[in-house]
Amino acid sequence: MPATARQSAAETIASRPFPLPIGPGVIVSGFSPIRTEINPLPLMRRLSEAGARLALPVIAGKGKPLIMRAYAFGDRLEARTWGIREPADDAPEVDPDILIVPLAAFDRRGHRIGHGAGYYDMTINRLRGLKPIVAVGIAYAIQQVPEVPITPRDAALDLVLTENEVIDFRKL
Repeated sequence: MPATARQSAAETIASRPFPLPIGPGVIVSGFSPIRTEINPLPLMRRLSEAGARLALPVIAGKGKPLIMRAYAFGDRLEARTWGIREPADDAPEVDPDILIVPLAAFDRRGHRIGHGAGYYDMTINRLRGLKPIVAVGIAYAIQQVPEVPITPRDAALDLVLTENEVIDFRKL
């Protein structure tokens, strides 16, 4: 996709009503996009303006769930594993209520393919063991595939937001 189409998709998603209630105290984790991933920052900015507290993931190590650290626009970020920009180690750890999740592909059952390390599956499963959370994939519509193969460790998404639609898997 050309850069202008990718930016337009991100802005379209951010401009629509968010499908979940957002208010003061709700913690929403996003991510720092890499390569041509859809950019969640316009959506994160909008959710922050609506009162959400933001977080970004930090890679804790191979085979470990992500650590979510508090983040606000303007905070210092450090380039780390794979050049991903992450909050500094002194940013407080938080347990998000809503996770905005990157993906390489998704299907209409709520399954996703990530980048292969399983970080988000481990993180979603860990957080679901602590409290009710909502995992929201964000993607380009062209990333939809007929079927994603799954394993017992995979964590299903609750919703996927694309430039064309909001897909709610909780209703299935």
